[in-house]
Amino acid sequence: MIQTADILNAKILIVDDQESNVQLLEQLLQAAGYTGVTSTMEPEQVCALHRKNAYDLILLDLQMPVMDGFQVMEGLKTNTVDPYLPVIVLTAQPGHKLRALQSGAKDFVSKPFDLIEVKTRIHNMLEVRLLYKKLADFNKVLEQTVLERTAELRESEARYRSLTELASDWYWEQDENGSFTKVSGPVLEMLGIRVDGLRGSPQDGKADYWDASEREALHATIAARQPFLDFVFHRLNPDGSQQQFKVSGEPMFSQSSRFLGYRGIGVEVFAAA
Repeated sequence: MIQTADILNAKILIVDDQESNVQLLEQLLQAAGYTGVTSTMEPEQVCALHRKNAYDLILLDLQMPVMDGFQVMEGLKTNTVDPYLPVIVLTAQPGHKLRALQSGAKDFVSKPFDLIEVKTRIHNMLEVRLLYKKLADFNKVLEQTVLERTAELRESEARYRSLTELASDWYWEQDENGSFTKVSGPVLEMLGIRVDGLRGSPQDGKADYWDASEREALHATIAARQPFLDFVFHRLNPDGSQQQFKVSGEPMFSQSSRFLGYRGIGVEVFAAA
């Protein structure tokens, strides 16, 4: 919530070509406890002043020589740092109120001034303005936090993959279509798959010595998108020796639960002549 002190310390700019109006508003606001009140009788200076001081509220007269309030508001819209237009217009022309709101003003005060109305509208406008700024600041912090957490997760995943590859004989990844995107070790031979361009793909004419029933069971598990841990795979070599492997894998999903593919590791755990 916005505290009273935050409102009273807000930066306010009074813009009016009539000195009597400027003095009246300054006295009113200072008597109410506002500490950040400044003024100008030169509307052509408002945009530069706002870029420099980032006012929380601008009390803007509409009928001024050289540059009227509508032109000032158009100039203020070029502020790319803060697109919010914190303007209350001051006008004695009822027909100007709707046009001012359509031009971006957030509220209006009628002339001659009703002092209670002026104070109330200024207070309410500042409360909304400061809430807007607080929300914008919170969103920036949240965005930065998300970026930092994302970077941490990516770093953690990179470390995990590095350690996984060091701790296993081979590592593999598949995309959502079952195509291998990364392979190290004999996983393609195990599954009986040839993929041109990936190391470890079985060659044409090469005998297949992997256990067919185990391969079928592993295919079924992957097709069901189920994780598997230490799935045992055997290979009987031409010289009569047998190799035993354990392979583990898990399906990958996006935050929206879309299937992305599989990743896994494997290790040779037994070899006998």
